[in-house]
Amino acid sequence: MQWMEKTRMETSKIVIIGSGPAGYSAAIYTSRAQLKTILFGGWKSGGQLMNTTEVENYAGFSKGIQGPDLMFGMREQAQKFGTIVKDEYVTAVDFSQKPFKIWTNLPNDQDPADFANSATSDQMTQAIEKIKQNEPAIMADSVIIATGASPIMLNVPGEKEFFAKGVSACAVCDAAFFKEKITYVVGGGDSAMEEATALAKFASEVHIVHRRDQFKASKIMIERVLNNPKIKVHWNSTLKEILGNKVVEKVKINENGNEVEYPAQGVFLAIGHKPMNDIFKNQILIDNHGYVITRQSATKQGVEMAQSALSPEGLVQFPTMTSVEGVFAAGDGVDVRYKQAISAAGQGCMASLDAERWLEQQS
Repeated sequence: MQWMEKTRMETSKIVIIGSGPAGYSAAIYTSRAQLKTILFGGWKSGGQLMNTTEVENYAGFSKGIQGPDLMFGMREQAQKFGTIVKDEYVTAVDFSQKPFKIWTNLPNDQDPADFANSATSDQMTQAIEKIKQNEPAIMADSVIIATGASPIMLNVPGEKEFFAKGVSACAVCDAAFFKEKITYVVGGGDSAMEEATALAKFASEVHIVHRRDQFKASKIMIERVLNNPKIKVHWNSTLKEILGNKVVEKVKINENGNEVEYPAQGVFLAIGHKPMNDIFKNQILIDNHGYVITRQSATKQGVEMAQSALSPEGLVQFPTMTSVEGVFAAGDGVDVRYKQAISAAGQGCMASLDAERWLEQQS
């Protein structure tokens, strides 16, 4: 009796999870190094820049470039050097042994976007248990995590409709487009203070909408905002609706119990970002805010991890490595501070070089 030979599962030298500037930059480097690279980009690949119009602060584009054009260019460049791009979500991983296992299936034909963005922690844990009952989609000798982060939305009417049409989650990126315009910032932490200060250099008016009667930001940031004549604070207030035709024209605010409409051309959400790292919980070290910790994380845990990985010469070995050897991370899912496309791309480059050198040591 003849037996059919079992099909050997596909294995890649490097699997990159994520398709923003960090993921694509990493892929360009690993593919040029002749390492078989498979990148899982999700159904809506390209990261946050796919929702951005003109990008003026990415080096090399003196006239600016549309966000989607920048990301399509990065994708094409990675593919030119041999990266295999799969527009699929990674739904589960197993980093407990090498080669690492990666799944892309979902139980009960669930919508991948809902799984990635809407599932609660318990729902995701239960789903991952079911997913792992199936054969993994691929195995990898090393992994680069570049899943990024998404801005936390308020889910008020008009927010999605006018995103990138007056609604933004990054004043550092977009402030220059609001010269002499009336802008609103929602939030009360350091991020909101930074957004308001950045906008005040360009906008005619900056209004901060905060639900409490005092900020939770650091003292120096609060003083900087309150002493700026362009900035006005709406205490005990919440944004209820964003109004306009093709672009933002007004905001509706609940101000001390009364709903009031004000003219506005820009609305900036500064209530935080959610790192897209839930599928890696219980696999690698993640901080209390959901960011993957590497040996170069700008946090106490990152410093401790770096100190434990010093070479005899006093250099941190493989700075982008996570708590699991062979798993690296880059971009907004790691970066607790800068959250810029160019810094994410730089981290992607570093992660790829670390992965390449680590793989060389294993052979």
